[in-house]
Amino acid sequence: MARRPLIAGNWKMHKTVAEALALVRDLKRLVAQVRDCDIAVAPPYTALFPVAKAIEDSNLRLAAQELFYENKGAFTGAVCGPMLEEVGCHYVIVAHSERRQLFGETLVTSGKRVKAAFAAGLTPIFCIGETLAERQANDTMKIVAAQLDAGIEGLPAATLRRLVVAYEPVWAIGTGVVATPQQAQEVHQMIRERLRARDPEAAATIPLLYGGSVKADNAKELLAQTDIDGALVGGASLDAESFAGIVKAASVRTRGQ
Repeated sequence: MARRPLIAGNWKMHKTVAEALALVRDLKRLVAQVRDCDIAVAPPYTALFPVAKAIEDSNLRLAAQELFYENKGAFTGAVCGPMLEEVGCHYVIVAHSERRQLFGETLVTSGKRVKAAFAAGLTPIFCIGETLAERQANDTMKIVAAQLDAGIEGLPAATLRRLVVAYEPVWAIGTGVVATPQQAQEVHQMIRERLRARDPEAAATIPLLYGGSVKADNAKELLAQTDIDGALVGGASLDAESFAGIVKAASVRTRGQ
């Protein structure tokens, strides 16, 4: 079963509303003809609604960068799934390594967030990945498998099949260092096999994204790997030309060029 590529841009804490609107205006023009690849942008919370309105007539979809797992309550600074769905989000990034490292995200709370995203009608882009120390200790597969298992625990098969998984080696995020295509494929293959053991249809349909210093000039080789179906892009998503180049590399992949 063919898996449709997804290229998602995580803007992190960048772009004012005006800057966000200028970026999506340029991006819409550059990727307007792409029909064989899903494209998502994840602005900061302050720009979600304006960007949602700006991309209504385009092939871009809106993503949020995080959500809390409760729907209401005394959780200062938190935003819940129904709020994100209301402003037009289709995707939400869950358990990004920066959330794990800087904001106390755990295996347990990441699983809660995945379930909360699905309950709100959102598609979670669930992030997993090892640190440099964990890779050097040859613990990559163990760490990534534990993170994956925590995120999908208790999900019915029909729900699991709607998930997106992003493998992001922490040592490659924002460092300019990128996993080799072979290193990335090795972990993606393990993830696919672990999903297959849980539900063969999920393994066949879930897009697996790579993240970690993805740029237009390395995207084609990464996306040529059997189990890499797209990318979660950080810094390169802040420039319309660079991000469009990655999108077009994924589009070429679907045509087998």
